[in-house]
Amino acid sequence: MTITSSRRTFLKVGLFGALALATAGGLYRVIGRTDSSGNFILNDAEKSVLAAIIPVMLKGAINATPSEVEATVMRVYGAISGLSLSAQRELQDLFGLLTLGPSRRLLTGLPDDWPKARQEDVAAFLQSWRLSRFALLQSAYHGLHDLITGTWYSHESSWAAIGYPGPIKTLG
Repeated sequence: MTITSSRRTFLKVGLFGALALATAGGLYRVIGRTDSSGNFILNDAEKSVLAAIIPVMLKGAINATPSEVEATVMRVYGAISGLSLSAQRELQDLFGLLTLGPSRRLLTGLPDDWPKARQEDVAAFLQSWRLSRFALLQSAYHGLHDLITGTWYSHESSWAAIGYPGPIKTLG
C-alpha cells in the first residue's frame, strides 16, 4: 500500500467517523430532553454516565457510596443548570454521544452500558481523553473534570475531607 493510498483511507475513515458522530449528536439533540425554555434536563442515562465517572474522577477524595455519588450527580446537574444555554446544549451533545451505544464504544472504548462499566475501564477512557491528540476530546475531558471536581469541592459536605474549615466567620 502506498503512502497516498493509506492517507486517502485515513481521511475517508476520519470523515466517516466525523459524520457518524455528528449524526449521532444531532439525533440525540432531536430526541433529547429539554424543558420548554430549552434548558438541559439530566435523564437517567446521563445520570448513569456521571455515576460511573464521578467515583473515578474523585477517587481518594469521595466516599463512593451510592448516596454520595447520587448527591454529587445532582450537584453537577445544578452546576449545569447555571450555565448558559449554549454551554448546556454542548453538554447535552456530549452526554448524547456518551449514552448512545455505538458512539460510546467509538469514543470511550467501553463495550458495556455505564452502570456495568468497570472503574478501570472508565479510568482508561478518561486518561485517553485527557492525553488525546484531539483538542475536542481534551476539552470534553476538562469540561467534565471541572464540572465534577468543582461541584464536589465547592460543597460544604466535602470540606472536612479536604481539611478546609470553611469560610472565615466575619466579626460582628
